[in-house]
Amino acid sequence: MSIWEFANPTRFVRLVDKCLAPTAVLSAMLLAVGLVWGLFLTPDDYVQGSAVKIIFVHVPSALMAINIWIMMLVASMVWLVRRHRVSVLAAKSAAPVGAVMALAALLSGGIWGQPMWGTWWAWDPRLTSFLLLFLCYLGYMALWHEIEDKERAADLTSILCMVGSVFAFLSRYAVNFWQQGLHQGASLSLDRESNVHNAYYIPLLVCMAGFAFLFIALVLLRTRTEIREQHAAVLAARLNSDVS
Repeated sequence: MSIWEFANPTRFVRLVDKCLAPTAVLSAMLLAVGLVWGLFLTPDDYVQGSAVKIIFVHVPSALMAINIWIMMLVASMVWLVRRHRVSVLAAKSAAPVGAVMALAALLSGGIWGQPMWGTWWAWDPRLTSFLLLFLCYLGYMALWHEIEDKERAADLTSILCMVGSVFAFLSRYAVNFWQQGLHQGASLSLDRESNVHNAYYIPLLVCMAGFAFLFIALVLLRTRTEIREQHAAVLAARLNSDVS
């Protein structure tokens, strides 16, 4: 079976009907375990105290905001090259989820940064690029809302995805380019010595998995809704034409 078979909206909806409930249940279980474990069962850090526990919200939401944009970029490129409507509807459906994740990362980062840096915000390269990524999310959603011609909206938002991917890249790797920034290095790394302590590492991985499956469940649900709304709009247009 080819993955391109799911470009057919009917087949995609059937897939969603099978996968949505298990994905939602799995995300709820992972989030419950990860957040309870991380927020209530891990020890305070000897330097940051209990403030360190914001990591269980901040890191997963920040990583998801970046990765969701990458997913939108891939789906948008599929639309531009192959004109598969399901792909661009998936990108459209992912945008509000990504925007919420980005906002959660910005807010939790400010809450975490205030006791550590003495300020809620700093024009750090990584923070600034992440703020611009959040604004790209808002711009993407605004384009879909304001442009009535959905074909044109799909094309323009796909181009915006390509432009915004620069800020997604900088949000992830800015600390490697500008060493003078306030933001710390990556909490998770292939270099074992760069990772947080195991007391935080494992519940953090559980939280990240929970956020990932939550995103999958939401984007499946929203994409199915978008497909059904388009089908309803086509049927309504046909009925109106028959009546007239």
